[in-house]
Amino acid sequence: MTKGKIGVQMMMLKNKVEELGAYETMKKLHELGFGAVEVSQIPMTEENVAELKRASEEFDIKIAALSAGLEPMLPDAPGETLANDFDKIVNDCKTLNCNFIRIGMLPLTVMGDKDQIMAFIDRAEAMAERLAEHGIELYYHTHHIEFQKYDGEYLLDLMKNNTSKLGFELDVHWIQRAGVNPVEFVKQYKGRISLLHLKDYRIGELDVHEDDLKDMAKFFNKFTNLIEFAEVGEGNLDIPAIMAAGLESGAQYFLIEQDDTYGRDPFDCLETSAENLRKLGYSDWF
Repeated sequence: MTKGKIGVQMMMLKNKVEELGAYETMKKLHELGFGAVEVSQIPMTEENVAELKRASEEFDIKIAALSAGLEPMLPDAPGETLANDFDKIVNDCKTLNCNFIRIGMLPLTVMGDKDQIMAFIDRAEAMAERLAEHGIELYYHTHHIEFQKYDGEYLLDLMKNNTSKLGFELDVHWIQRAGVNPVEFVKQYKGRISLLHLKDYRIGELDVHEDDLKDMAKFFNKFTNLIEFAEVGEGNLDIPAIMAAGLESGAQYFLIEQDDTYGRDPFDCLETSAENLRKLGYSDWF
């Protein structure tokens, strides 16, 4: 059977990198059996890049993708962007033997404005063409807001249909949160999704106290906000069907991400996800 590669979205581990360093964090991932990572929300300092490279080579962990904004999330926001730091970011990719860069989300300044979003996507497509000259593919990571409809069409489909170089890193939890079937939707993006985000979708426990029942607004706020980001296999998504759809659609990397671990140590969460994926028959994808 053809297989993909299961990895980790390191956004989950940004505090671990601060605490332990990039090398020791990668060593721990190696001990958990992971062989691929996507780097996000980790400062790409000279030291971190060097440690990621050393760990990647020593532990045979593939750096599947790096993260970079196309432009700042907010005016004057700190951090590297492709618009301002193109050569440095390309050089980091070469150093880390990485062929994918992914944009984590829309700039906050364009959200909610279709015309501004489509102009941003035009700029992303132009950047994708520029990066292709260096052998690097540019991807855009989706949430739920891209499923707003304009004249009956999802914003995300408008993005896809108006680009050809730009790839899409679909996130199965956010597709489900948008009220769309992740299995069927992933199939529609065949050929545009080398990167897929794995996280499960769980309904959390309703914790009701006497005080909550005295304030119906407070109660219903709790009642309607029960959706949680779950470890893979700990929620309600059909993970085997998602894996099959991803593979069929050209996904190479299946990256575990959990936006919130609700107080659990992220390494423990990753271990749970890994164990569940192995139980489901994906041991040889690690």
